[in-house]
This record gives sequence, structure tokens and C-alpha cells, in this order.
Amino acid sequence: MRAVAKRIPVVVQRNSRGRRAAVRGLWTSAEVVVTLGVVLLLLVAHQLWWTNRQARAGAAHTVQALQRDWSDPAPAPSGTPDSPAVSAGDTGGAGDTGNTGDGKDGPGGAAPATDAPRRSQAYAVIRIPRIGLTAPVAQGISRSGVLDKGYVGHYPGTAQPGGAGNFALAAHRNTHGEPFRYINRLRRGDRVTVETRDTVYTYTVDKTLPQTGAGDGGVVAAVPRSNVKPYVGYRAAGSYVTLTTCTPEFTSRYRLVVWGKLTDVRGR
Repeated sequence: MRAVAKRIPVVVQRNSRGRRAAVRGLWTSAEVVVTLGVVLLLLVAHQLWWTNRQARAGAAHTVQALQRDWSDPAPAPSGTPDSPAVSAGDTGGAGDTGNTGDGKDGPGGAAPATDAPRRSQAYAVIRIPRIGLTAPVAQGISRSGVLDKGYVGHYPGTAQPGGAGNFALAAHRNTHGEPFRYINRLRRGDRVTVETRDTVYTYTVDKTLPQTGAGDGGVVAAVPRSNVKPYVGYRAAGSYVTLTTCTPEFTSRYRLVVWGKLTDVRGR
């Protein structure tokens, strides 16, 4: 009989070390993606929730401080810790400037201020019943000193409340208290009141410009009229209020403008 040769089986071992390295690489990549996602979520929550909460609380405290100060027959000297007149930051020198047109929330073109409150000083309270807004008005439109605090900023060089000309204001539409979030809902006939130490001024909404360029300084001129859309605005002198903010929401590409006329003046 012929002998049958036995075959010796050959065992091929896979590269287990390479496989473990690949698994570790995939796991590390997954951890990095999850971590980045959590960080991004925290940043979004900070911008959309925390900045609003913090700014609204600070703005409400400032409104209360102003009202206490106004009711005090001997108000605290400006600049003391209990006074709402404490200032910080700039007036349009950086960030949301009104003079160069590169501001965050309002178009530019305002001239230098004269006989105005100190920079970043909160000195009035604006109320807009239609959108449930009560907020302090501060001098200037800088981000750090005014807008990021949830305040409504007054364009330097424009009229003061009740004065002849244009009392022009700017505020955030999103984040940092977003006081002007819903001014797009204002309609002709809605009231905008501005309260100072001695007087309450009532403006009545008259016109809206849904969108214009960030550099459209005509909307904050003494006789407000758009330079981009010259058929929108006014031709006669008067006492006006202008509200400006960013549009569309969560962008700063264009500006939304609401105008009103002074219709009532009363003592406090």
C-alpha cells in the first residue's frame, strides 16, 4: 500500500496589535467628537440663555435703582456704588459704533454729542407695552458699556428724550437681554414711553423700515430718512424716536428700523 502523506495545518495569526490600535483610534475619535459637541452646546447655551438671564437681571436692577434715585429728594451723587449713573466702557468708540457704520446693532452717521449724560450712564427708562419691554436707556452704543448689559443705547449726537430732532436708540435683538427682539411686531399707533427723572415722554409708532444697510446713517438723522431707500422716512422737522436693531435674527448683516413721533409730555 502507498503511504498517505499527512498535511500539517498552517495556522495564520492575525495582527491583533494592529486591530487594537485601530479600535483605540476609533474610540479616541468618538470621544473627541462628543467632547466638541458638548463644548459647542455649552457655548450656544451660554449665548442664548445665560447672557440673556444675566443681562435682564442687571437691567431690571438698574431700572429699580433709577426709580429709587428719582423718588429720593436728595439723590446720591453720580458715580457712587448706589447710583445708577455709574459708567463703564465707551460710547461707540469700539464695537457698535454709530459714527462709522460698523456697529453691531445700528447704522451710523451720528455727530458728536453735546450736553449729554456721561458715557454709558443709565439715565432713562423705556417702556413698550406691545412687546412687554421695560429697560434702562444709557448714553452711547458700545457693546461692553451698554448693549451687552441689556441696556438700550442712545446714539451720541442725536436728540435727548422729548427734544427737537431724533431721539435715536439701538439695542440687541438676540442675546445679552435682547431688548429689541420683537420690535418687528410694533405697528402704527403703538406707544413708546421714555421716563426721565422729571418727565414722561410718549412717542407713537408711525413708520417701519424692515431692512436697510448697516451704514444707513439717514435713519438716525435729525429728520430721519433712509439713504438707502429715500422714499422711506420724513421730510419735516419734528420730535422723533428711532429704534434700530439687527435683522435677520442671529445676524448683523442688515438693520431693522422703527420710527415714532412725540405725542405727549407729562411731568412725573
